[in-house]
Amino acid sequence: MPNNLIASVEYGGYVAVWKVLFFLIAFAGWAPMVNWIFTDTQAVRTNTFFWTLIIALAGVAALFLWLLVPVFVIGLLLYLVILGGVSMAYVIHRNARVAEFEKVLTGAYFRGLFINPGKKIQKASRGISFITVNGNEVPLPEPKSQELEGFMLACDVVDDAVWHRASVVRFVPQKEDYAVVYEIDGVTTKQNPRTRDEVDHFVYYAKQLAGLEVEEKRKPQKGRFTAVLPENKRTAWEVSTSGSTAGEQVRLERVSELVSRKIPDLGLNENQLEEISTLRDLKKGLVIVSGPAKSGVTTTFYTLLGNHDPFLNNINTLEKNPAAELPNITQIPYALSDTGTSTYSRRLQSVLRRGPDIVGVAECEDAQTAQLCCAGAKDGRVMYVGMQANSVNEAMEMWLKWVGDKNLIADTLEAIVNQRLVRKLCDDCRQAYQPNPALFKKFNLPPGDARMFYRPGEIEYDKHGKPIICQTCQGTGFFGRVGLFETIRITSQLREVIRKAKSSQEIATAFRRAGMLYMQEQSIKKVSESVTSINEVIRNFATKP
Repeated sequence: MPNNLIASVEYGGYVAVWKVLFFLIAFAGWAPMVNWIFTDTQAVRTNTFFWTLIIALAGVAALFLWLLVPVFVIGLLLYLVILGGVSMAYVIHRNARVAEFEKVLTGAYFRGLFINPGKKIQKASRGISFITVNGNEVPLPEPKSQELEGFMLACDVVDDAVWHRASVVRFVPQKEDYAVVYEIDGVTTKQNPRTRDEVDHFVYYAKQLAGLEVEEKRKPQKGRFTAVLPENKRTAWEVSTSGSTAGEQVRLERVSELVSRKIPDLGLNENQLEEISTLRDLKKGLVIVSGPAKSGVTTTFYTLLGNHDPFLNNINTLEKNPAAELPNITQIPYALSDTGTSTYSRRLQSVLRRGPDIVGVAECEDAQTAQLCCAGAKDGRVMYVGMQANSVNEAMEMWLKWVGDKNLIADTLEAIVNQRLVRKLCDDCRQAYQPNPALFKKFNLPPGDARMFYRPGEIEYDKHGKPIICQTCQGTGFFGRVGLFETIRITSQLREVIRKAKSSQEIATAFRRAGMLYMQEQSIKKVSESVTSINEVIRNFATKP
């Protein structure tokens, strides 16, 4: 018997060399897996201790079970199933947390093994790059770096916002995730929510671009960066962050190209365009630019200032929050921090002492500022004054109350502009229809008018039942916005009415007799010209200013 045992050992009956090699290879594969999961969990910001412990215990248990099973092949299969199952569970978990291009063990992953990581990131970025607030171009981040996740999310957010033509993107913290809201042509639309981890990565990267404090999550911060899109198209974005009890709120606003607007682009009718264009020839006087909040007053304000030659005139502005940089115009901001040392009207006094030819006062909200504006116009300056009002008549009534001197108003006032914004119908998908005859009577249109009205096109579907989205308006039915205007140019006859009027109603009656069309009349004119829809006009006037 002892001789048989020795013979068995000599020939490997109890221990086979090839089995030991298999065992060692399996162990060699398990140890790097533990190390990879330990490192990868930190990169994707998941529970490092939990997943490392799970894969370590699974490996030990599988090896021990393999030794206990008398049939070597069955033990090997059990080892592979246990370790492979735990590993795949982690892969599924981590792939759900990362961007598409960072997922592993997918078809794209195996194809990407033969692609340079830098080219892979470039392709995944959709050709978007960024420029910091200081004008520095940002290089592509390194693979598996902390900046990479934020970079890819920033590319995704900007690309989607540009495609949807969103002017504002808001990330609103909720209990478990972030709600995403786009503002498209002045209308808010909800998008798919983002996880808190996604928004955290995006904010981390966006703050770096905008020169903000990354670790500051409570105090309000504001900065800017520029996104460079394919074909070298550039869009500037303003980032605003502030803390709340639910989490950090984030607002991304596209900086409008307001400086490129011309007066004919605003949406004035022929008579209004002729009257307002003559403001370019003013040597002194005051122009009121008014409207409800978010009605495009800033655009018109900048456009009227740009109507003057900045090389022949010294143009200054006083603004609480400049919406764009105006070339060759001196913009003087009035920050919230100034309220402790100086009032808005005092800051305006200092602007007037500079001796400018033209002054734009973006926000007039009190009597002192209004009186200073009139005094500036009386002294030979051209003054453009922005204020909130729902109509020309309301703006006039407020001006009378603030200034308190009808003779001074009559001497200085040159024009009043009031406006709203409506969305323009998409030319590619709008649909014509014959309106109800009662509509013509309601809005004082000629009853025999047989022209067609237009409305947003109905959604069409392909043979698979999927909606066919208009690539111009992205399915909204509208593309861009246009202004509706009430305007009055102050003539010598109207000046006498202002001097002698006993009430603002007398002045309003004189404005009407002078040919001023009301906002509702202007809006119906836009509908009859197929610029917008009747429902859009109703929506606009039903909205409380």
